[in-house]
Amino acid sequence: MLITARLQQSLATACEQGMMCVHDRAGHQLGAIQWRLATATPSGWVDGIVSAVDVDGWVTVATLDGATERVWNHADLTTTLRVGEPVSVHDRYAVLVAGELHLNVAR
Repeated sequence: MLITARLQQSLATACEQGMMCVHDRAGHQLGAIQWRLATATPSGWVDGIVSAVDVDGWVTVATLDGATERVWNHADLTTTLRVGEPVSVHDRYAVLVAGELHLNVAR
């Protein structure tokens, strides 16, 4: 059991480091297949403007069609995303793109 506890602690620590995340669940590390599917389906992207970024990983996006969408990533994005910054969210494959930043997000 000690080995299992160490492994769980190591996984949790890696996840806390953002880019070192080993999880591929929604809101964690962006997988290659997920990114490829999102880029292969350009009709799924919704453009918007960041209207809020919370320290707990929640990002509020005001879409250009007037809707509001909230997405979550496990990292604190307050120093990465800025209010007023343009972003795109893939509706089906849950990817948020802001410039060179590509994130797996959960809704």
